[in-house]
Amino acid sequence: MTGRFTRFLLYAACLLLFNCCQAQEEWPQLVESFLKDYNKLQITPLTVAYLSNIQSVQDTNGLAKQQALFQQFRQQLSDFDQGSLSEIQRLEYDLLEYHLALHEKRLALETNWQQYRTLPISDQGLATVPLGKEWYRYHLLTWLDASVNPDSLFAFGLRESERVYAAMQSVQSRSGLDSLGFTMHLRSEEFLEETPEAIETAIQAYADFVEPQFAQYLPDFEQTPPVKVAQGAPGPLAQTPAYYRNATFFYNLFDYPFNLRQIAFLYLHEANPGHHYEISHRTLSKQSPLQFTFYSYGYGEGWAAYIEDLALELGWYRDIYDEYGKWEWDMIRSVRVVLDVGLNYYDWTDEEALVFWNKYLPEQEHIAQREIARMKRWPAQVISYKYGSQLMLAWKDRWLAEKRGSLLEFHQAVLQYGPLPFSILENLIFKSQKS
Repeated sequence: MTGRFTRFLLYAACLLLFNCCQAQEEWPQLVESFLKDYNKLQITPLTVAYLSNIQSVQDTNGLAKQQALFQQFRQQLSDFDQGSLSEIQRLEYDLLEYHLALHEKRLALETNWQQYRTLPISDQGLATVPLGKEWYRYHLLTWLDASVNPDSLFAFGLRESERVYAAMQSVQSRSGLDSLGFTMHLRSEEFLEETPEAIETAIQAYADFVEPQFAQYLPDFEQTPPVKVAQGAPGPLAQTPAYYRNATFFYNLFDYPFNLRQIAFLYLHEANPGHHYEISHRTLSKQSPLQFTFYSYGYGEGWAAYIEDLALELGWYRDIYDEYGKWEWDMIRSVRVVLDVGLNYYDWTDEEALVFWNKYLPEQEHIAQREIARMKRWPAQVISYKYGSQLMLAWKDRWLAEKRGSLLEFHQAVLQYGPLPFSILENLIFKSQKS
């Protein structure tokens, strides 16, 4: 009996190993087949502009082809022995399952949209478009995560607006100045520059201060190529204080002097260790064609905004005015969460949005008008900064509290997979207890 039982166990183990190897060999074929058929569908990638997204909706014939393909692969996934997959294959399985479900939500919306496809589409915001609330919910899912909803995001924005306001009040108190004196000091010429040469000198001085501190907290930072610095040119991004493109940190200097309080948080966000470092590090990671196909839009902005918050803990701001500059822009981001949901989902008017804006950001209506127009053109995008940052901060605190490793190891865990949906990334980071 013992000999028979031993032979049975050996047979079962061999069969399990065979099935496991077979599944791992079949999985690349399934992914290759999916990508080949998916590319044939010619689905226009999501853009920041809702108008472009709606205009790219295919006709009923195109939607039917998409539906047939997605149902086919949903069935193949349900029949597949996912327990036999390797770690990277299991990541791909989860990613494909996630995006197939997201595509099916889009198809349901776009099928319903067919009744309106011959009508002109308003460019005045989703609140003026048929099925506007449904379109907004879909944009939130694609920019943030499949788990989000407008009501909870609105409440999150309210909490963040109060939290950031309190932080700004704390900085004013630490300055030793009263409210009026602090406000007058912030407006002084000490913080203003009008020449590119002076601005670039100030940016380099900050880089020299902060970059030597990065290697102990950020994996492979020494392999990051130098970031270039240049003045921004007129265009769609000219109204932002700075932006990142083609390994270059662009600062904008147009109608107003450049505020030097912006330099620290902008450099951290746009250059190192924000966008420039994160994108550079991504080239060092092994990502599959499936990961490149399904880019998660909120990841990059979430990481860069997280770095600004992490800088508070690690001493990457030189003084309270560097820190206050971070809070000034964080206040705008927090208020934008509320306004984005209000304008696009709760049918707020521009006037109602301005009332809320002025509660936290008085005397900045020139920025308010610009941001309100942006949120109506680009629904959901502005929320990705705050949403991603707060998630990563919570993950960091949990990681350290559970003694899973150092801050350096946490950043390696976040960065190694690249831009994944936040819910998938969280499961990967915390998939097992530290041994």
